[in-house]
Amino acid sequence: MPEPLYRLGVDIGGTFTDVVLEGPEGLTSTKVLTTYAAPEEAIVEGLHRVCDLAGVEPGRISQVIHGTTLATNALIERRGAKTALVTTEGFRDVIEMRTESRFEQYDLNLVLPEPLLPRNRRYTLRERMDADGGVLIPLDRAEVAALAERLHAGGYDSVAVGLLHAYANDAHERMVAEVLAEKLPGVDVSLSSEVSPQMREYERFNTTIANAYIRPLMASYLGRLKDRLAHEGAACPVFLMHSGGGILSLEMAARFPVRLVESGPAGGAIFAAEIAARHGLDRVLSFDMGGTTAKICLIRDMAPKTARVFEVARSYRFKKGSGMPISIPVIDMVEIGAGGGSLASVDAMNQIRVGPESAGSEPGPACYGRDGTRPAVTDADLVLGKLDPANFAGGSIALHPDRAEAALQTEIGETLEMDALEAAYGLAEVVDENMANAARVHAVENGEDLSRYTMIAFGGAAPLHAARLCEKLGVSRCLVPQGAGVGSAIGFLRAPFSFEANRSVFTRMRDFDSETVKALFAELREEAESFVRTCDATAPIEAEAKVFMRYAGQGWEIPVPVPPKDMAAPDADRLLSRFEAEYTALFGRTVEGLEAEITVWSVNAFTTRPAARRVPAPTRGARVTGEASRPLFDPARGERLTAQVLPRADLPAGALVTGPALITEDETTVVVPASREVIALPDGTLDVYLPQPADQKDAAHV
Repeated sequence: MPEPLYRLGVDIGGTFTDVVLEGPEGLTSTKVLTTYAAPEEAIVEGLHRVCDLAGVEPGRISQVIHGTTLATNALIERRGAKTALVTTEGFRDVIEMRTESRFEQYDLNLVLPEPLLPRNRRYTLRERMDADGGVLIPLDRAEVAALAERLHAGGYDSVAVGLLHAYANDAHERMVAEVLAEKLPGVDVSLSSEVSPQMREYERFNTTIANAYIRPLMASYLGRLKDRLAHEGAACPVFLMHSGGGILSLEMAARFPVRLVESGPAGGAIFAAEIAARHGLDRVLSFDMGGTTAKICLIRDMAPKTARVFEVARSYRFKKGSGMPISIPVIDMVEIGAGGGSLASVDAMNQIRVGPESAGSEPGPACYGRDGTRPAVTDADLVLGKLDPANFAGGSIALHPDRAEAALQTEIGETLEMDALEAAYGLAEVVDENMANAARVHAVENGEDLSRYTMIAFGGAAPLHAARLCEKLGVSRCLVPQGAGVGSAIGFLRAPFSFEANRSVFTRMRDFDSETVKALFAELREEAESFVRTCDATAPIEAEAKVFMRYAGQGWEIPVPVPPKDMAAPDADRLLSRFEAEYTALFGRTVEGLEAEITVWSVNAFTTRPAARRVPAPTRGARVTGEASRPLFDPARGERLTAQVLPRADLPAGALVTGPALITEDETTVVVPASREVIALPDGTLDVYLPQPADQKDAAHV
């Protein structure tokens, strides 16, 4: 009988690297501090830890699935390769001109973000395609050869090629790639027609530049990682989580690293969607709070909402439009600089501000004792009693309450005439309100009422703050699943192999031709499936299609799902009816007298996974009381209360716990305020809920 095989999920965050080993016996997990200079070192440390805990040799690992913030951080910190842009004559400044939109229209001193490439690194060729792919000005191969000489003299490591309307006809971009491969064999080349074959040159050029900018860095890192894992005994295939919620091969990730932006948060959304499916929840607010950021995502009908444009490095109070647009398939979420390591300060108006700057893992919050002097959210959580200084991260990191209090007093207390406890209270309320406000705005933008939603909280810091967010948002129920502290890494192990192929083919509904559309869907499906086959050559593959539609004259589109039967036999009337239904759901009405049109066609191919097993309803058991206790500050009451402390492992299915309480485990702590109760569900999930009068009566009889 063959030995059972194991899979490893690895999530590199801004503060911690989470490692999860999955095998026949279940999940084994650990958290280690992220090593910025060489991220693979933290992975190797975590690998050996979980293998030792599970009694498994690294050689029995059959698959490593990895998500990383390395691509995102390289774009934010501007530390990518020396990159050039080659574009059409007259369009050199598109990435600097941006769009006509002002993300803060009343700021007279508004400063636009600097483009990723300065003007002297942007080059042009005399050529031109029209919007239908027709050649208006042919490209001269000799001109490309001459440009190659200039690029060689500039010492570039990578080149982004973004020509006008290349999504409609990529012949000129392919010629540029051929010449550069011949003249500059050691230079990476990224083509917009491969990276993001969609209309709108600003977004397409930016995406291609971002891919070129981080490609040498990511290729080097992924190569080192695979070699290092093999050296440690895990000589198995390595796959990468992509931002759309699926898994790519290492080779494809190295070719299109821009698709790794938001790979970690995407894993978290997949984790939350699986929990939603297990519990039969069709409206879920996914709340993922780690060491550096907090991510909030709406999950409807057990699937996270997706988008095709995402902004990296928003520079102006996280406002939409102030960042770098990346046109790739991505899970739609709002992300703010609010994590355990987010630093606090007092501004000129004597207001407490938290984030986006983070202490990370080096030096970390003041309480880590690693020479950090500024207060972070973790320092406030420690002073408020949410954390046990002797049992943080499973006891691997000793916390120093005195240093946390000193940092809070120095940075906040002395300025605002508060003691350390008041400063911690103020800091925690500010960060919780920031997250609650982000959730409100995200819900309003999507036309949703959060009072009808159930929160699913995960990430090392989320269970510490989730109940308070529920109080602020009017959410009555919050689920904290097992493994919440390493939820994104678990999500990697639940994600399918997938790839989404997109193409811009502008089509007015009056020009809709069923045979042409059928052929287009077939081409996109073949393209998407070929990428999936590089990961898994035998698994069954399914496909989902959607189109992006608008009324003529509008500036943006909405996604419209296309059922499988309409991929095989497209029908214009059915598609128009679905568009009108989606438009009405978003805006309350259709627009009479305007023709609908399609701008982008999309097919997502993915491997199938077994359906999540539904969790039975819990049978209420005995009310459990912890033997230990410690003071816990309850912000809703504005005072310290005595909270019982219970290990999560000691709660059987059906066990009831009344707040205030602290339910502890190695990777996190679930804070239960006085307003809430907890019941342990059969799968180990903790249901933190607002008791109703009927519940209280039932509880009295238990």
